[in-house]
Amino acid sequence: MCCLALTAGFLGPRIALFIWWIFGNKVDAAFDTWIWPLLGLVFLPWTTLAYVLAWGPLNGVSGAGWLVVALGFAADIATYSARAAKSRYQTAY
Repeated sequence: MCCLALTAGFLGPRIALFIWWIFGNKVDAAFDTWIWPLLGLVFLPWTTLAYVLAWGPLNGVSGAGWLVVALGFAADIATYSARAAKSRYQTAY
């Protein structure tokens, strides 16, 4: 069960961001170039997804939107640390 949750946390935001990028236009509007969403897709998918959610066409990201981005960053840190903790504390049977 833990492996399923870890896989969903690791692949879920990447798949969601990729589909939103292909079939929507908000990812292209939120970033000036294609390199930043690509790097976000590879390294910080939760943060990139939160940035796209918080981005607005008039102000960009402002106010409570930065809290959403910070929560996305915390989710990225939790995803990476959970994978490391699982490998460290996994017992061999």
